[in-house]
Amino acid sequence: MEGLLIGLLLPFAGTTLGAACVFLMKKKMSDVLQKTLLGFASGVMVAASVWSLLIPSMEMSGTSDATKVIPAIIGFTAGIAFLLLMDKITPHLHLGSSSPEGPHSKLSRTSMLVLAVTLHNIPEGMAVGVALAAAIEYNTYLPMPAALALSLGIAIQNFPEGAVVSMPLRGKGHSKLHAFGTGVLSGIVEPIGASITILLAEFITPILSYLLSFAAGAMIYVVIEELIPETSQGKHSNAGTMGFALGFMLMMILDVVAV
Repeated sequence: MEGLLIGLLLPFAGTTLGAACVFLMKKKMSDVLQKTLLGFASGVMVAASVWSLLIPSMEMSGTSDATKVIPAIIGFTAGIAFLLLMDKITPHLHLGSSSPEGPHSKLSRTSMLVLAVTLHNIPEGMAVGVALAAAIEYNTYLPMPAALALSLGIAIQNFPEGAVVSMPLRGKGHSKLHAFGTGVLSGIVEPIGASITILLAEFITPILSYLLSFAAGAMIYVVIEELIPETSQGKHSNAGTMGFALGFMLMMILDVVAV
């Protein structure tokens, strides 16, 4: 039970600590640091998708031949389709963009920025919840230490995400407390989504392999559609590349050592 609680709260703690940077740093985050942090988050998410989600999904499929990839392919495709749909029906504004996406809305730019980050956090919260549920039901394929490693990895990459939300808001003149609260709010969906997933574990056990790959597909969509373009635009794109490499290696180490 203690491990379960830690796994649920770690990602939210990462977002909160990142948002708290607004109390310690200048109003504006440098482009180099911002791109490095976004690249780092991308690397963590890609490595987590492979080692913590797709590989366990194939291992728990129940077959040992080539058909074991079928649940992973179906779930992965569904995850990408789900985030694509959410992108289309939810008004949101990406960091550094001047044009909102999704349907027309009278929401403020701040609200749409929070919605954009919340969209990012949906698959992460689901990934943590599904991994913890799998650790409870299928400990052989995804032991609890591996699920906690995923949770820790998500927490680490949530740190820059929290900062990336709060710091620009502070730079636009919002108070430190408001910027911090908005950054924290952007991550609240993760423990909520993970908790709901775990509560439904008894009912979703037969499709856990599909849900693991679903979360992987959703996370990869976020990386390719949002994070990587944000790190590659303008100057200092190499900082994002180096950040990606560091994040990928760190998450890979966490996954391998945990197993």
